[in-house]
Amino acid sequence: MTSTGSVATARAALGRVGVWLPPAMLDITTPEAERDAVVAAEDLGYGSLWTGDRIGGKEIFAHLGLLLAATRRLVVGAGVANIWARHPAAMQGGAATLAQAYPGRFVLGLGVSARAVVERAGGQTYDDRPLRRMRGYLDDMDAAAAAPPHPSTPFARVLGALGPRMHDLARERADGVHPFLMPVEQTARARKAVGPDKLVVPHQMVVLASNRSDVRRLVTEYVGPVLTAKQGHYATNFVRLGFDADEIGGDRFVDAVLAWGDEAAVARRVREHLAAGADHVLVQPVAPDLRTATEQFARLAPLLREV
Repeated sequence: MTSTGSVATARAALGRVGVWLPPAMLDITTPEAERDAVVAAEDLGYGSLWTGDRIGGKEIFAHLGLLLAATRRLVVGAGVANIWARHPAAMQGGAATLAQAYPGRFVLGLGVSARAVVERAGGQTYDDRPLRRMRGYLDDMDAAAAAPPHPSTPFARVLGALGPRMHDLARERADGVHPFLMPVEQTARARKAVGPDKLVVPHQMVVLASNRSDVRRLVTEYVGPVLTAKQGHYATNFVRLGFDADEIGGDRFVDAVLAWGDEAAVARRVREHLAAGADHVLVQPVAPDLRTATEQFARLAPLLREV
């Protein structure tokens, strides 16, 4: 089930730049502080705010409903909702409920997660064929959407796709892709794979630091395991993009995956994603808490508004 109408609606509402905040940060943040942060993002001119889904953390649809209720026009995205966390019919129902309550302001991203995440939560055995798992999940979501009664308000559905076969599935069965923690080359590959009529919404991690030693310290402290893992979907795709396994975590790798330096350097990287085919770029400041992250996306806003 795909909808070019949903793509056009999302493109018009999203604008060019949004904010991505990690669920690990928001899970320990009060609802009041989150409301203040999303209102600040909207007032600063960002088009959207996205966060992910942790099994056992804040439930994604209740969480995003809180953020939507606090704002007037901001698009809120699930980046991504874990398909192991809920039944496909529950996923469809949750998304349709938000879409009906906030037309044009919700995007559902879906992801296959990883073995360690799924099996640590208990009760499930990870499927080693994630493409098959995602295809079947989309089948079941679409069946739930077709069974009366169901809300009629459409919403954009994107996949956390990295490899070519998941790109093919996104082109056939979704409204686009949401690549996470990838260089500009991945944005270009995604656009070529899904074509001009789908959404490409990349995530870009940002470090506002002026020297490499500070960048490495911040990355090690807050996101080190994600950027240095030698196995898994992300490592496989980094190799596909031309990095040797030994390069993962090295200088060339960090320079490609992170946007670091001053505000102008971040704006340049956002422009590169847009030139490579992105519809909308999500910036994630590397920060210890929501207050610091909010301060950083406020610093970035003047130059990103020009983008």
